[in-house]
Amino acid sequence: MDHQIFSLTNGIRILFKPAKSAIAHCCLIINAGSRDEENGEAGLAHFIEHLLFKETVKRNTNQILNRLESVGGDLNAYTTKEYTCLQASFLKTHLERAVDLLQDIAFFSTFPEEEMEKEKSVILDEIASYEDQPEEAINDDFEGMLFAGHSLGENILGTIDTVKSFQQKHLLSFINKNYNTHEIIFAISGNYSSAKVLKLAEQYFGIIPENKNAKRRDAPSAKAKEEKVVLKPINQAHCLLGSIAYSFHEEEKTGLLLLNNILGGTGMSSRLNLEIREKHGIAYTIESNYSPLSDTGLFTIYFGTDTEKVEKALKLTYKELKKLREQKLGTIQLAQAKKKFIGQIALGEENRMGVLISMAKSLLDYNRIDSLKEVFARINQVKSEDLLTISNHIFSSEKLSLLLFEPED
Repeated sequence: MDHQIFSLTNGIRILFKPAKSAIAHCCLIINAGSRDEENGEAGLAHFIEHLLFKETVKRNTNQILNRLESVGGDLNAYTTKEYTCLQASFLKTHLERAVDLLQDIAFFSTFPEEEMEKEKSVILDEIASYEDQPEEAINDDFEGMLFAGHSLGENILGTIDTVKSFQQKHLLSFINKNYNTHEIIFAISGNYSSAKVLKLAEQYFGIIPENKNAKRRDAPSAKAKEEKVVLKPINQAHCLLGSIAYSFHEEEKTGLLLLNNILGGTGMSSRLNLEIREKHGIAYTIESNYSPLSDTGLFTIYFGTDTEKVEKALKLTYKELKKLREQKLGTIQLAQAKKKFIGQIALGEENRMGVLISMAKSLLDYNRIDSLKEVFARINQVKSEDLLTISNHIFSSEKLSLLLFEPED
């Protein structure tokens, strides 16, 4: 095994991945994200993530921000629909400094009112900046359309009204309800002994009170296909089409990941890029994406182009989807697609922080961490017939919704 897992008495699990390097990484993954917000709380999980850097029982903002930066380290965080992640990278000699800091901000933040008011302004600016980036805003609006009436359809940043309404009691209540210690992973990658890692973990995370509050997540219901055009003060048209897809617990997930890579995934040789950008030259960016979640998923295709080229770009996109629905990949095509996908995953192992976060999420989601050999085996088990079935399910013209941002006259 290339990793070890320890469980503390309060339920927090420690993941240790040894690495012979002068640089170390650690992350704290909490199984709580924007989908766990209640009505009127849109943006609360993200707001908490921002406030974690402001003040703790023993540190002010400057002390938090300088604790790792003063020794050349890096501290960061992000919020998704289902997770909150804190992460740090540093010289291996500063492990205890990093562990102490992540424990402090995650569990001993005080959320002072004056800092909350300042951070509200920061997030309102962040919301405004996203509105100025249609290629980003269209993703949020599409999810809002596809998951309408469900917390998954809410913007992670929230709205102007919800952000302005947040009070300290809202933050504390969300944390109490959602920061279940049995759904928290602290992961470390570095040149240490497992004894040292476990000792520090017990010292800093073993003292955290157990929280067994169980969250309830309701899966979104299927929505009818929808097509929508929105006029905006932009220069170029932006288009997103897609549908609800498989959760990360469904067997078809691997096949759809492979299909996504063939269609519009990483690299310049995807079918959509070759057809729409290289052959016809009608879009600078065209890509597809598949995001599996715990009880649902989302498949999307995005492109940006001039307004007069939208119809042709859509026609070519639907043509490529039809090919995947009707034409089974040949033996050589399938083997090449698998080889490309496996190679990209292997190259991703060079990003040690990315690998560590992926392992921690896997432990949360599946209660296990698969080896690369196991991942590659699942990819190699996918058959052409499987891809045909998945294509007809996910890429069906009756299921694909469309959102188009067009320039105002």
